[in-house]
Amino acid sequence: MPLTGIEIFKLLPKTNCKECGVPTCLAFAMSLAASKATLTACPYVSAEAKAKLQEASAPPIRVVNIGVGARALKVGGETVMFRHEKRFENPPGISLLIKDTMSDAEVDARLDRFIQLQYDRVGLTLRPELIALKAESGDAGKFVALVNKVKQKVDCSLILMSDNPAILTAGVKASAERKPLLYAATKDNVDAVAALAKETACPVAVKATSLDEVAELTDKLTKAGVNDIVIDSGARTVRKAFEDQVIIRRAALVKKFKPFGFPTITFPAEMTDNPMKEAAIAAMFVAKYGGIIVLSDFQGEVLFPLLVERLNIFTDPQRPLATTQGIYEINNPNENSPVLLTSNFSLTYFIVSGEIESSKVPSYLLVMDTEGLSVMTAWAAGKFVADAIGPFVKKSGIADKIKHRKLIIPGYAATESGGLEEELSGWEILIGPREGSLIPAYLKTWK
Repeated sequence: MPLTGIEIFKLLPKTNCKECGVPTCLAFAMSLAASKATLTACPYVSAEAKAKLQEASAPPIRVVNIGVGARALKVGGETVMFRHEKRFENPPGISLLIKDTMSDAEVDARLDRFIQLQYDRVGLTLRPELIALKAESGDAGKFVALVNKVKQKVDCSLILMSDNPAILTAGVKASAERKPLLYAATKDNVDAVAALAKETACPVAVKATSLDEVAELTDKLTKAGVNDIVIDSGARTVRKAFEDQVIIRRAALVKKFKPFGFPTITFPAEMTDNPMKEAAIAAMFVAKYGGIIVLSDFQGEVLFPLLVERLNIFTDPQRPLATTQGIYEINNPNENSPVLLTSNFSLTYFIVSGEIESSKVPSYLLVMDTEGLSVMTAWAAGKFVADAIGPFVKKSGIADKIKHRKLIIPGYAATESGGLEEELSGWEILIGPREGSLIPAYLKTWK
């Protein structure tokens, strides 16, 4: 059972140093017990206490890492049923399914779509993370050939799919450095797959025929020393799969039922032959509560909405969606082009950059980090003021790109113009429009 706040407090150093961000060790212990803090926030906890506190500090749904390097996927780690309670932690991975019975041409086409279908949005690259390789032929040689082909062409995380431990072994030997997810341990092969997972240090998925069987399989794996587990309840109808996702999540978070304390994998690819229905099912699992979502194929009109939905749901509601700070070149600017300044609130960026683009005037847009706040809010909070803007402009490198020294600031920050002229010696501060819709007309008067 998880430790109570008082039990945790007894193991803490009781220094009340405040370095963890709360005023007392007792308050920190209560936050830790409620999963609102992490043990790493305490700099003075002893190694012995750390070992005892692992249970209390660990999220009720285990974090599982699939793959290695920059393209590794982290799933699980969730602490709430609903996003508004706190936030969702790790976005679900979206996977493309490829079978070893497909022709070389079909495999190549799917890999090309996997590579090409990625999108730049609000300073982020939205793309899928996984390829699920299914040994449908039952031939280990064909499966290994597919694994090698995918490895050579795409740098991504892998799921190896077979209920035959010998085929899984052949596949993981060909891709062990990628730390693939082994799918799946069943009641018939769990011992062999557990041994393979321990030997290779790869995560493993369980596939069951009921939730009771899920609990039996995860319990058997953990007793065998395998802890990086992903759950497939085996449901392949929409209603049953949805119910299972909610039951697993609720049992892990509310009831603290450890056999369900793992992320899940879902298969819209196996629930329908209709691509649009498959997309709708996948959208449901993004929200409720798939850790990995396997699609039969990728098409832009399906993948892009799923990626945007995922971005929106897994953006921390307590932290606004923000654009990366920097210089954005719009309409191929040159050394004589105007320079406009705005905040990094994503909606502000989209409005301002869209209006500049529609004006057809080559321009530079300076986006300043205001912690995701809009111009007016950031100004009121003291984050979009002269003594902050001045150093940002100096360090941005914009002066190396232009001949003139003119900076256009938003109309809502007009009161900062005097202070900016002092901060930016030699610069002329121009007051732009208050509303984004007036930017095109304003830029057409630029000289």
